[in-house]
Amino acid sequence: MNEETIVLGMGCFWGAQKHMSAIPGVINTQTGYAGGNFANPSYKTVLAAEHNSQIHNHAEVVKIIFNSNTTTIETILAAFWQNHDPTQGNRQGNDIGTNYRSAIYYTNEIQRNIAEQTRNTYQTALNKHGYGTITTEIAPLQTFYPAEDYHQNYLQKNPNGYCGLGGTGVAFPNAHSTTPKSTSNNPLNSDKLNFNRQLIMFEITDCTFCKQFKQDILQNWQSTIPIAQTLSNQPPINWTLSTPIFASPTLVLFKEGQEIDRYTGYDGNQQRFWTWLGQHLLTAEQRRIAYAAGTEPPFTGSLLDQKQPGLYVDPVSGAPLFKSETKFNSGTGWPSFFDPIPNALIFHQDNSLGIKRIEVRSASSGIHLGHVFDDGPPPTGKRYCINSAALKFIPNP
Repeated sequence: MNEETIVLGMGCFWGAQKHMSAIPGVINTQTGYAGGNFANPSYKTVLAAEHNSQIHNHAEVVKIIFNSNTTTIETILAAFWQNHDPTQGNRQGNDIGTNYRSAIYYTNEIQRNIAEQTRNTYQTALNKHGYGTITTEIAPLQTFYPAEDYHQNYLQKNPNGYCGLGGTGVAFPNAHSTTPKSTSNNPLNSDKLNFNRQLIMFEITDCTFCKQFKQDILQNWQSTIPIAQTLSNQPPINWTLSTPIFASPTLVLFKEGQEIDRYTGYDGNQQRFWTWLGQHLLTAEQRRIAYAAGTEPPFTGSLLDQKQPGLYVDPVSGAPLFKSETKFNSGTGWPSFFDPIPNALIFHQDNSLGIKRIEVRSASSGIHLGHVFDDGPPPTGKRYCINSAALKFIPNP
């Protein structure tokens, strides 16, 4: 086996290690620090060095050992250029500082020559897409310092980490077919989207957190707001992002073609996502009830006298909660139901008024709906006392 080593800085070394270790022919990867002028750096000292103008700081890097009989340095560097933005200077996305700079620390002169050649090639490709000058530091490797154990293969070990998008979406010209391609350069066609309000999921291929979001939320999407997916980190044509996409998945809410907010990363907490979205979908009165366990005055709710056949759904997630045939006139002043849709609700003990009550919440979004009492009609004997503002009615077709 003909082993070769190169050290690369692509911003946060968590995502860098994930991307580079996926290349066929890569034998081993290790996160660490390189390029600075002080010995034995640690994560804390590297962060502290950002505040000391007398120190040339280390970069967060990944050491790559690869079999040159299986892959080539050109393939390694093509993946390097494609999987981060080398024009951003001392930053990658929202990670700002000299420790996040783009860097190539070579271990022989052949690597240096190919690094410079591939830089020039990629610069030409970037120019065609309107990007600026590559700022990547290309220098001989002096010393590589391994990072702390908890930084090694971080994204495999920590479900709360994020997958760095990083790339510009510009493909390296004539890159080998085995080079990982995490993004697409083709943005969504805005003509096929909802100009008034549209949610877009920016993702990359082979992202565990993207797959989990799809499984937990996207595959059963019933919310009234439309959602689209893209492998490009660019906004839809003629639409505008407020800042570059730097993590995956990133959910961006657009209004009239402009970003108004985003939800970055996904750790499996479904209700946290729905709470974020609910802040944009609900009125101030609805938010008071949904997130502060408020109550609308009796006999004021818009759905109190609704008698049409249909479904009562969660106004955030769109998940069905009650069927119209289970609604009855309780005389209490709030919409009342004797039976929910199976698994639609969750229950919590509520002692807020000095008495024991059972609070009712939506199982999908977690919003407060009302309370349940044992004075309802047969066959359940239950009365689900629900705020109109916590419901959305969808009539039968």
